[in-house]
Amino acid sequence: MVRRVEQHKKTRGPDWLTIEEPWQIVEKIGEYTNRGEVILLDCMTLWLSNLMMRWEEDQKITEEVNKLVRALEQRQISFLLVSNEVGMGIVPAAPLARRFRDLAGFTNQRIAAIADKVVFMVSGIPIFLKGTE
Repeated sequence: MVRRVEQHKKTRGPDWLTIEEPWQIVEKIGEYTNRGEVILLDCMTLWLSNLMMRWEEDQKITEEVNKLVRALEQRQISFLLVSNEVGMGIVPAAPLARRFRDLAGFTNQRIAAIADKVVFMVSGIPIFLKGTE
């Protein structure tokens, strides 16, 4: 993972500031909204898995997702959020995998509801679900 992160940093170039925050995304957004025009959150499902390892209660996780949604709605800068689609396959047999799939679906739906654009990428091809190119 360290090599992957370093490769991403090199690809993005020196104009990007990279902040690694496993849990408190909302607080970090508040710290950095005055330092740029765009914030890229990559990736929502990794953040979700971090929250799941931190808390066993889905209620705490959904509260954190709702807190993020409120923060995104209140800011005057642009956000790009990256997430994985995990609900198109079969229903996982393992309870933890089902819980993850359900929480990821909830998270993606909440964010998509407030987004101006939603783009589903398939094999590098953008499919616009909401908004236009």
